[in-house]
Amino acid sequence: MRSVLPVFTVMAVIIAIWYAAAVSMNSGWAYDQAERAGKELSFPELISNTMSQDRARLPAPHQVAVEIWKTTVEKKVTSKRSLIFHGWITLNATLWGFALGGVIGLSLAIAIVYSRVMEMGVMPWAVISQTIPIVAIAPMIIVMMSLMGIEERLVPKAIIAAYLCFFPVLVGMIKGLRSPDQMQLDLLRTYHASPTQSFWKLRFPSSMPYLFTSLKIGIAAALVGTIVGELPTGALRGLGARILVGDQFGPPIRIWSALIVAALLAGALVTIVGVLQKITLKRMGMLR
Repeated sequence: MRSVLPVFTVMAVIIAIWYAAAVSMNSGWAYDQAERAGKELSFPELISNTMSQDRARLPAPHQVAVEIWKTTVEKKVTSKRSLIFHGWITLNATLWGFALGGVIGLSLAIAIVYSRVMEMGVMPWAVISQTIPIVAIAPMIIVMMSLMGIEERLVPKAIIAAYLCFFPVLVGMIKGLRSPDQMQLDLLRTYHASPTQSFWKLRFPSSMPYLFTSLKIGIAAALVGTIVGELPTGALRGLGARILVGDQFGPPIRIWSALIVAALLAGALVTIVGVLQKITLKRMGMLR
């Protein structure tokens, strides 16, 4: 109960601020309509009006909740208007990008830890790569994939997701693989342990807490990369496509519902990684 209470407290504060902002941002339209009708709005009427506008500047939380219910529970999973359908499209690319980025990050981390040349040659470029805005590089990746004859939209989205995912894994695993102290490494040398044995017996097990922490960040970053990858492609499927369509053609509530579903999806993915972390570390004796 103590661990859940702070979460609900923060959530309640956010919702209260959201409602207050909705009243403030939607009041202009309400006052204009009342002025045209030649009447004055009372405070209860203002609250009621700003909470029920069809094209509100900022939809109220309950309006977004109703829209999410309509586009999830009340729609077939195969419907193009179902957020579950679009969420699955985004999730599929996210998982592929997460897997690719995780493998690249882990492989580079091992190479950097065991090779001074790799550290000097690769690490600076890895850092520089993260200074390039993803919104700038995403269209370039998509165009390059198209020129190479790769028309499957899953591939460029997965690459963009991996681009954002690999760096947290790389940095975390370098720290994790270097976490054993010198006494532990010297002890393995006295047993004539090879570098491979040192890796599997000491370095890799010691890096597990760092690995899972990096994976939590990486999977959230992969989801962001997938959504960004859906925006410039003119995609018709995916949460990014729902956000784009809502921004250009539909009411703002569609954008907000897609954003909230994306946030819930990110929270679910991070939670799953956290559960796997607890199970793994407990089996390894790192948690009680």
